[in-house]
Amino acid sequence: MNDRYFIDTNIFVYSFDNSNPDKRRIANEIIERGLRTASGVVSFQVIQEFLNVATRKFATPLTHSDSLVYMSMVLRPLCNIHSSIALYDAALELHHRFSISFYDSCIVAAARQSMCKVLYTEDLQHQMSFDELEVINPFLL
Repeated sequence: MNDRYFIDTNIFVYSFDNSNPDKRRIANEIIERGLRTASGVVSFQVIQEFLNVATRKFATPLTHSDSLVYMSMVLRPLCNIHSSIALYDAALELHHRFSISFYDSCIVAAARQSMCKVLYTEDLQHQMSFDELEVINPFLL
């Protein structure tokens, strides 16, 4: 059960969502398990997207110091993939092959590059497969 899995930005956003306790609980379980077992993975893109939303769009935005702490304690330990030409080449191929948005293709490419078995997100079709990578919307389970 220690297969690697990729955590998309929306999971982190829901982990702070007080208006939806079920999604918050599920999101926090995914993140906590990923940290505890070292099986959770994110990319630089997820960090950028999350910090943008958390500091600008949350009902109570994260402060500078809270953002630094969260990045240090949660995001940095999970970050496995950084930008590279190889990542963008793979993303462009996925974008063409599967007709998904370029940003979604970057997430899928990062998950595949990390050799993840599962991509937790609600941004793609539940149970969609990208070869050995399966998309799971954890809020439908």
